[in-house]
Amino acid sequence: MMFNNPFAVLAESVSPTLLQIFVIIMVVLVIIGTLVDIIHKKNVKYFFDNAKKAKLSATKELGTGKKVSVIAKTIATDIATTAELGAGKRRIAHVLGMYGTILFWIASVVMIFCYTSEDKITPSVWPIMWHVGAIMTCVGGYWFWLFLRVDVLAEAYPWYRIIKADLFVLALLACATFGLAWSYTQSLNLENRWDDKVFLTLYIMSNLVLFGGVYWSKFAHMFYKPGAAIQKNLAEADGSRDNLPPLADEPKQFGLGIKREQPKHY
Repeated sequence: MMFNNPFAVLAESVSPTLLQIFVIIMVVLVIIGTLVDIIHKKNVKYFFDNAKKAKLSATKELGTGKKVSVIAKTIATDIATTAELGAGKRRIAHVLGMYGTILFWIASVVMIFCYTSEDKITPSVWPIMWHVGAIMTCVGGYWFWLFLRVDVLAEAYPWYRIIKADLFVLALLACATFGLAWSYTQSLNLENRWDDKVFLTLYIMSNLVLFGGVYWSKFAHMFYKPGAAIQKNLAEADGSRDNLPPLADEPKQFGLGIKREQPKHY
């Protein structure tokens, strides 16, 4: 299973061109959904207006070298390792899910566009990356969904309570889960069985929900958050602090009540 390219096996009964067209359609859906989200919710307009307003409060001018340094540091820490979550379970779960999804998507694109024709042999690195990425996504995603979500951990809601904001993570988990199930049942080579076809159908449907539901989910936040993190750190560096007051010089005093339980309220 781990060394098998499921898309190459699928291409024996479905044209590789159709598989490639499906991927292109998914990309187009993401672009359209993100643009509609930008136009309707005006997140980007607010972001740039806020950046201009904050710049008026800057206490120093940043040179090009300093800006590049701040941006590079932000990418290496806040974005690449989700440092904003601090050290702990939430950060580990997010990193697993993030890098698992990246591996899962990259391997999918490479195998579909480069290794679905009959005369091509798929290097084992790509199926391994695809399966490992899906497993990482499931481990990080289910860990987050069942135990680490704010409304479950801090607000005592049941894990099965679903709201619109959960569409992204649930669709992503469905893609990884049904993808693994499809690959496994396909690798069994069972004659005249329906198992792999069912999981393939569920895999396709979950992809349609994930990439077609960008406007209704938090998918677009993947594009907003890096920009917001960079702007925040630039504002810290030039002294504007996004129009927030500076940190006080006084020691932090939370009272004895903070020792009664582990901090988990967000």
